[in-house]
Amino acid sequence: MHEQYENTREDLTSDAPSTGELDLEARQALRRVSGLALTELEDVTDAEYRRLRLERVVLVGVWTEGTIEDAENSLDELAQLAETAGSEVVDGLIQRRSKPDAGTFIGSGKVKELKDAIEALGADTVIADGELTPGQLIALEKAVNVKVIDRTALILDIFAQHAKSAEGKAQVELAQLQYLLPRLRGWGEAMSRQAGGRAGSNGGVGLRGPGETKLETDRRRIRAKVAKLRRELAKLTVTRETKRDSRTRNRVPGVAIAGYTNAGKSSLLNALTGAGILVQDALFATLDTSTRRSRTSEGREYTVTDTVGFVRHLPHQLVEAFRSTLEEVAESDLIVHVIDGSHPDPLGQAEAVREVLAEVGAEEIPELVVVNKLDLVDPDTLLQLRSDWPDAVFVSAHTGEGIDKLRDAIEGALPQPDTTLTVCIPYVRGDLVSRLRSRGEVLTTEHRGDGTVITARVDDALAGELRAFVLEKD
Repeated sequence: MHEQYENTREDLTSDAPSTGELDLEARQALRRVSGLALTELEDVTDAEYRRLRLERVVLVGVWTEGTIEDAENSLDELAQLAETAGSEVVDGLIQRRSKPDAGTFIGSGKVKELKDAIEALGADTVIADGELTPGQLIALEKAVNVKVIDRTALILDIFAQHAKSAEGKAQVELAQLQYLLPRLRGWGEAMSRQAGGRAGSNGGVGLRGPGETKLETDRRRIRAKVAKLRRELAKLTVTRETKRDSRTRNRVPGVAIAGYTNAGKSSLLNALTGAGILVQDALFATLDTSTRRSRTSEGREYTVTDTVGFVRHLPHQLVEAFRSTLEEVAESDLIVHVIDGSHPDPLGQAEAVREVLAEVGAEEIPELVVVNKLDLVDPDTLLQLRSDWPDAVFVSAHTGEGIDKLRDAIEGALPQPDTTLTVCIPYVRGDLVSRLRSRGEVLTTEHRGDGTVITARVDDALAGELRAFVLEKD
């Protein structure tokens, strides 16, 4: 379906393993073991609660609009998602329709073709390039007699594998339960069994009564779990907000790195700050946000935050569950929008990212477009990219090309402090000089007998602290 890179990029050359290298080693150690074949479902109604165990999969998509290249790119991305989840893609089918079939997602003729492909290739899973209704999922599964999942369930499965922090795990579990809840109906005839019954039934003493079906029991338990997870996330959000409030009080500008998944955001953070976080040529390698401090050429501090990658048709459940994390983007002073210049459809990826940014209320924040992976772009494509984004910064986080220009561009795009003043700070108050350099923009510096005379632009809070040292204008 697509060409995989043979080697994972390594930005750090130190002999000692970095945090990212250790994370990568742990993740690869947990890859799913091949050869543990999943038997075909003899009775698909036995599948009451599915834990995705993807092995050999066949992809199926419905092409409803756009060009055939768009449809192929979408299916190619689905193949990358499936491989990231640990499965082997053996075939992919696309059907041209005005809209998906209401019954089985694809037409009856395509269902037969799909079933023949499954039998010929020994596949055990079908992944649909779209979100299936509960009815479509069950009907298609009965028709092909193997497990069927959709794009949303696949993305949720990848998130579940990669989540590492307590907050990330809780967010993923919440999204999975929200996805599962409306799909309980019909997932297994056993769910219609009742826990109790009328007198004379098989319920027995103490179990007689109107009873509760297994479906109702599972729904109740899921709703209770969802409520518990929301409470846990609310507590974890307080910690994040406390850190953000501290940066706000100190007027430390915040830069958020956003972009499509696998565009190279983590590599860029490493190149800018030397963070040493996980870098992997895979979709959704980063789920937990990482914030690092950096400085301008004049010593002014600002934070750089790596965020979760976006993707076309990002499940609404994930956007909602990760809202507290995505607020890091909405609360930032500048968004560095990273675009994969080597991708066949960078414009489509950029549009998908901006849709999610708008959904979390970040559409009004200043944006700096950065086209990454310059080392993988051919000259003709590069000319087109420069035409599409004339104001963008072109870099390669892998080779370091353009990183200095990016630092300068970020520095120039940071919000400027409001107040300009001239102060004479005694030499014994070196702490104030350090704070002024880290939080303000120094314009001039002069050393005199009674102290250091500095003209700078600072925020209102720091201006108040420096008021006693302000030099009166002649």
